[in-house]
Amino acid sequence: MNTSQPSASQESGSATTTPTFALEDSLPRVPLPTLEASCERLVEWCAPLLSPEELAATEKELTAFLAPDGPGRTLHAALEEYDSSAGVHSWLDTFWPYRYLGRRDRIALNANFFFLFRDSDEPQVERAAGLIAGALHFKRQIDEETIPPAVQRGRPQSMQQLKYLFSSTRIPGTEQDFSRTPYSDDRPGPSRARHILVFFRGNTFRMDVVGEDGAPHSLEDLEAGLRDVMKAGAEPAAADAPVGHLTTMARADWARARASLLDVDPGNAGAMRTVEDALFCVALEDFAPAGIQEACDELLHGDRGNRWFDKSVSFVVFEDGRAGLNVEHCELDGTTILTFVDALLPVPAQVHSEQSGARTQGPPATEPVRFRLNDALREQVRSAAEEFAQYGRDTATRTVTFDDFGSNHAKALGVSPDAFVQAAYQLAHRRAKGRLGATYESIATRQYKHGRTEAMRVVTPEMFAFVDAMEDPEADAATRRAAFRAAADRHVRRAKECQEIEAPEQHLWELELIQRRRGDELGVPEQPSLYRSPGWLTMRDDYLSTSSAPSTNIQFFGFGSTSSRCIGVAYVLLPERFNLYLSTPRGVAGQMHAFAESLRGAVAELRALLAE
Repeated sequence: MNTSQPSASQESGSATTTPTFALEDSLPRVPLPTLEASCERLVEWCAPLLSPEELAATEKELTAFLAPDGPGRTLHAALEEYDSSAGVHSWLDTFWPYRYLGRRDRIALNANFFFLFRDSDEPQVERAAGLIAGALHFKRQIDEETIPPAVQRGRPQSMQQLKYLFSSTRIPGTEQDFSRTPYSDDRPGPSRARHILVFFRGNTFRMDVVGEDGAPHSLEDLEAGLRDVMKAGAEPAAADAPVGHLTTMARADWARARASLLDVDPGNAGAMRTVEDALFCVALEDFAPAGIQEACDELLHGDRGNRWFDKSVSFVVFEDGRAGLNVEHCELDGTTILTFVDALLPVPAQVHSEQSGARTQGPPATEPVRFRLNDALREQVRSAAEEFAQYGRDTATRTVTFDDFGSNHAKALGVSPDAFVQAAYQLAHRRAKGRLGATYESIATRQYKHGRTEAMRVVTPEMFAFVDAMEDPEADAATRRAAFRAAADRHVRRAKECQEIEAPEQHLWELELIQRRRGDELGVPEQPSLYRSPGWLTMRDDYLSTSSAPSTNIQFFGFGSTSSRCIGVAYVLLPERFNLYLSTPRGVAGQMHAFAESLRGAVAELRALLAE
């Protein structure tokens, strides 16, 4: 992913009348590191992964980059100027759109992420209606700014991303996508849309969930509307009909297909507006997953024409009532979705309905959303469906559950829970693949204005020394414990440094992007050779891509792997349990399964070692 993802739980703000977005302008700006600091940190961060020759080559490139007349000085000066410009919230303002909206491969499975909710005994229609009611209540709270600003460790957190939960859609472009959202220049303020999209058996329906006076429909109304949809969509759509299949394509291909879709029939523009303006999606599946593993896989890359992967939020409710959501990542990080889910799931649906001002208005209006397709578009729909189904089959996944280990157990051993599991990942990786490799961890930085995440690199010299000690048959327990403590302490310090934006990767990456955008204008027409150095390339070549989503309201969360040999590691670390969803390309599935088995042993071994 991915990138994407939360690193620490949030504390709710205390009872207050402070409006949701009232503190945004008072939050500190994201600090811009100095060029020298980022270059020094690059050496420090990549060194453990390099041979002496590779490190020397990297240092040589850094010297040239940092020279008084070097490209780094010019590019950093341009970034400083941009950061001080009127209307700029952060020096990352252009970085984030490029990072997410600039990717040209498919976002389905590659970028979107999912949450599998805790189980419920409600039947499918009742659970779906309850989720809709809860989402409408949450939207009203956002619109009226009654959600207090979150506070973490005494620091207010940015709530900006809440504005993009509803009626936000990613629009494909040939060069770069863009995001159509409320609270924007052309759509100021909250979304006034009154409908959602409901998918059933490849058929797409518009369903009004808010009445003309702004009051949401009651739970009974919503249930009636969903049953109407299931009745009207009982006949499965033809294989070449569901346009949502096109959202699984590479972005430029989807952009061209979308343009053809709008050209082929004037009525398609109205259908597209219905899709893109909808508050959110609800996919009703006509089957029950065989188990947790299949439920997770279906949430990540299930299709059958029942998805529009460009929508910000898509609830998926299976025939047995099991449910979760799929999230488009460009405007939303995991911490924001956790805020949403933690407000949604613990509260009974009836309470959400009552507090949102819902009232009985009769069954909501429903109507099919139909696109007119020519033969060429039908063939594109068919081929997109087939190719994405194969892409899903080419992705190996696995769930891993520890019922006897959680954050409380790590704390009882006197160690940071995240440091414990990240050390366990490294030990398991060494045993599964015979080496350590670049490891990414997402660190939330919402304490800053428009803050999102920072990229942390987990492999430190101390982590290497710890793994070596664990694999050294001559090392005694005391030596191994000391090596572990040193690695864990360094992990915690680096995480804190990343929270304070004392990290090199995103800063240097943005300098590279400035060269791509403005190189000729700035007198830096060619990519600086630093970005082809062993250090830069090796540090960012992920073997593990990790992210955490700690919430008692979800069982699993997950995302696809980020490269041909990477294992995506999405983990839910709670006080008494620890669940992981792993993903990797099918061709290296054996290594993922070896990692999973090694992880079980590593956790048990570390617990025993530290308990002595």
